[in-house]
Amino acid sequence: MNVLTYAIGDIHGCADALLRLLEQINLHRAGRPARIVCLGDYVDRGPESARVIEILRHLQRDAPSALTCLMGNHEQMMLEAYRDPHGASTWLSNGGRQTLRSFGITGPEAFPPDVLTWLSYLPTVHEDAAHYFVHAGFRPGRTGVDPDLWNRLWIREPFLGTAFDFGKHVVHGHTPQLEGMPDRQPYRTNLDTGCVYGRCLTAGVFDETQGPPIDFLQVDRDG
Repeated sequence: MNVLTYAIGDIHGCADALLRLLEQINLHRAGRPARIVCLGDYVDRGPESARVIEILRHLQRDAPSALTCLMGNHEQMMLEAYRDPHGASTWLSNGGRQTLRSFGITGPEAFPPDVLTWLSYLPTVHEDAAHYFVHAGFRPGRTGVDPDLWNRLWIREPFLGTAFDFGKHVVHGHTPQLEGMPDRQPYRTNLDTGCVYGRCLTAGVFDETQGPPIDFLQVDRDG
């Protein structure tokens, strides 16, 4: 049976929007086999990063084979801030202060160990027969998964500006679409629709046989 995959763009601490989108996904799948892939950036900027992580970890505990959570560059920055609190200024200025408040702590050295362990084991790529799922993208020029971790978590150009066939459709986030609509291109789809900036949280719907999305589901940040 064809399994549907619901890929969710950057959440950034918008827990209520995540819960409403998960409800939409459950209604849309209507009992069909399905997997959810979250594309990273669960933390920072929004007010409820701790709650977002709690929701995702709870879902994984209940159905580990049905949910894949990828690492984003903000999870990487959060881990690096914990490892070197004296060098955490870049993370703090990019939404880290909101994440600290959501955990009720004043510094990254106080993050719960179980949360840090979960974050550190997040993969950076998921693939199926027709798609690569990744936070930021790949460097054009070679087919397959980009071996460079920095590109998978951080790249914008030349990935966004080059129409390159990586062999499978690339599903990503990382670069917010501030008009609130996903960016659907022949070889890639960007699902970061700027939820934390007052726009939408988006899930792209994919089947196993076709690269581009077959549908989109969206919720507004504030309901």
